[in-house]
Amino acid sequence: MNKINPRKFNCNYCCENRRFYWPRIIASTTPSVPFPPVIVPDQAIIPTINRYFYIVTEDINLTNGATLPANLFTDDNSNPITEFTIYNPNGYVNIYINAMMQEGGIYSVTPDALTIEPVAATIFAGTPIIIESLGFSTAAI
Repeated sequence: MNKINPRKFNCNYCCENRRFYWPRIIASTTPSVPFPPVIVPDQAIIPTINRYFYIVTEDINLTNGATLPANLFTDDNSNPITEFTIYNPNGYVNIYINAMMQEGGIYSVTPDALTIEPVAATIFAGTPIIIESLGFSTAAI
């Protein structure tokens, strides 16, 4: 039979039971990585939001798609509108049908109309449609 020779531990961090004791860690309040420089911007980003509302008056069958002209919608102050404000390229448009945000690929918005792509669905009378147009600009501080 092979006999394993026990090793002797000769270190300052061992005790008589041959257990290794790690040296104490000393905490430091000095950061090891310097803080990055503080950059104060000279421009501010200003968001502009326009919302447009329409409550469907009769069922809309979407089998062949649908186009809703801008003049069906009102703005935040319930004023009728003639066109949507679209911010391009510094903005985007979200559409909510019955308070649910819709996928970007199923609709398109131009200043004149909202176009919904063909899908096997119906938007029922009384359903709210909200268009949210967001744009971003900059201004000196």
